[in-house]
Amino acid sequence: MASSHNTIESFYKAIAEGKLVAGKCRVCNKLLVPPRPLCPHCYSSNFEEVVLKGKGKLLSYTIIHVAPPQFRAMAPYTVGIVELEEGPRILGVIHSPSGRPLKIGQEMTVSFDTNVHPTWPKWPRYFFKPAEDVDSKSWTS
Repeated sequence: MASSHNTIESFYKAIAEGKLVAGKCRVCNKLLVPPRPLCPHCYSSNFEEVVLKGKGKLLSYTIIHVAPPQFRAMAPYTVGIVELEEGPRILGVIHSPSGRPLKIGQEMTVSFDTNVHPTWPKWPRYFFKPAEDVDSKSWTS
């Protein structure tokens, strides 16, 4: 049975609270980030919510220079795929306050921005930054 913990709404509610959460399938134990109503591995809809550490390694990234209208104010910006310590891979914006070049395999940490841009849906956002920049503030600061 589907639970209220595996919806995109519950995912962004957790982001607003400074938590990165996954839906954990109670049948096959796979973690889904962001959560989905149906497990793509065993087709179960039986999930529980788990809080993730928010740490991982950078697998790939690109720099967006020509952005869609909702993101033009941010361009150029970096988007990457981070493999979390718990296993799931998640796409996210990467902010490097130090300005040092990113490296594949680099340790990344999730951070949260609840100061939403007026042209983007009114949801809080998560982003990644190099672990060495953890003490730096958000890009909106």
